[in-house]
Amino acid sequence: MHTDLSQIVAEKMQTFPVEKQRKVLEFVESIEQIEEPKRQTLLDKLEAISKRVPDEVWEKLPVDGAENLDRYLYGAPAKQSLL
Repeated sequence: MHTDLSQIVAEKMQTFPVEKQRKVLEFVESIEQIEEPKRQTLLDKLEAISKRVPDEVWEKLPVDGAENLDRYLYGAPAKQSLL
Protein backbone atom coordinates (compact mmCIF):
# COMPACT_ATOMS: atom_id res chain seq x y z
CA MET A 1 0.00 0.00 0.00
CA HIS A 2 2.86 2.36 0.79
CA THR A 3 4.29 1.89 -2.70
CA ASP A 4 0.90 2.51 -4.28
CA LEU A 5 0.53 5.75 -2.35
CA SER A 6 4.04 6.86 -3.26
CA GLN A 7 3.34 6.11 -6.90
CA ILE A 8 0.08 8.07 -6.85
CA VAL A 9 1.81 11.07 -5.28
CA ALA A 10 4.66 10.87 -7.79
CA GLU A 11 2.23 10.72 -10.71
CA LYS A 12 0.29 13.72 -9.44
CA MET A 13 3.52 15.64 -8.82
CA GLN A 14 4.50 15.20 -12.47
CA THR A 15 1.40 17.11 -13.53
CA PHE A 16 2.29 20.12 -11.34
CA PRO A 17 4.28 23.06 -12.59
CA VAL A 18 7.84 23.23 -11.24
CA GLU A 19 6.99 25.94 -8.69
CA LYS A 20 4.22 23.82 -7.15
CA GLN A 21 6.55 20.83 -7.09
CA ARG A 22 9.06 22.91 -5.11
CA LYS A 23 6.35 23.88 -2.64
CA VAL A 24 5.34 20.26 -2.20
CA LEU A 25 8.98 19.31 -1.66
CA GLU A 26 9.38 22.08 0.94
CA PHE A 27 6.26 20.84 2.68
CA VAL A 28 7.50 17.25 2.75
CA GLU A 29 10.88 18.37 4.08
CA SER A 30 9.19 20.41 6.81
CA ILE A 31 7.18 17.36 7.87
CA GLU A 32 10.40 15.36 8.17
CA GLN A 33 11.65 17.90 10.73
CA ILE A 34 8.67 17.40 13.02
CA GLU A 35 9.43 15.04 15.87
CA GLU A 36 6.74 12.65 16.96
CA PRO A 37 5.75 13.15 20.58
CA LYS A 38 7.01 10.46 22.93
CA ARG A 39 4.22 8.16 23.99
CA GLN A 40 3.91 7.87 27.73
CA THR A 41 3.68 4.47 29.32
CA LEU A 42 1.03 3.75 31.91
CA LEU A 43 3.74 3.83 34.57
CA ASP A 44 4.85 7.30 33.40
CA LYS A 45 1.28 8.55 33.64
CA LEU A 46 0.76 7.06 37.10
CA GLU A 47 4.01 8.57 38.35
CA ALA A 48 3.00 11.99 37.04
CA ILE A 49 -0.37 11.73 38.78
CA SER A 50 1.14 10.52 42.05
CA LYS A 51 3.58 13.45 42.09
CA ARG A 52 0.63 15.84 42.13
CA VAL A 53 -0.72 14.29 45.34
CA PRO A 54 0.55 16.17 48.41
CA ASP A 55 2.58 14.23 50.99
CA GLU A 56 -0.09 14.92 53.62
CA VAL A 57 -2.58 12.91 51.58
CA TRP A 58 -0.20 9.97 51.17
CA GLU A 59 0.40 9.99 54.94
CA LYS A 60 -3.34 9.62 55.60
CA LEU A 61 -3.65 6.47 53.51
CA PRO A 62 -3.80 3.23 55.49
CA VAL A 63 -0.61 1.19 55.43
CA ASP A 64 -2.61 -2.05 55.32
CA GLY A 65 -4.72 -0.98 52.35
CA ALA A 66 -4.09 -4.08 50.26
CA GLU A 67 -4.48 -6.47 53.18
CA ASN A 68 -7.74 -4.90 54.36
CA LEU A 69 -9.13 -3.80 51.03
CA ASP A 70 -12.53 -5.36 51.76
CA ARG A 71 -12.67 -3.46 55.03
CA TYR A 72 -12.04 -0.11 53.36
CA LEU A 73 -14.32 -0.75 50.41
CA TYR A 74 -17.17 -2.73 51.96
CA GLY A 75 -16.85 -2.38 55.73
CA ALA A 76 -15.83 -6.01 56.29
CA PRO A 77 -14.10 -6.88 59.57
CA ALA A 78 -10.42 -5.93 59.72
CA LYS A 79 -7.83 -8.64 59.24
CA GLN A 80 -4.94 -8.93 61.67
CA SER A 81 -1.80 -7.32 60.33
CA LEU A 82 1.19 -9.60 59.99
CA LEU A 83 3.56 -6.71 60.67
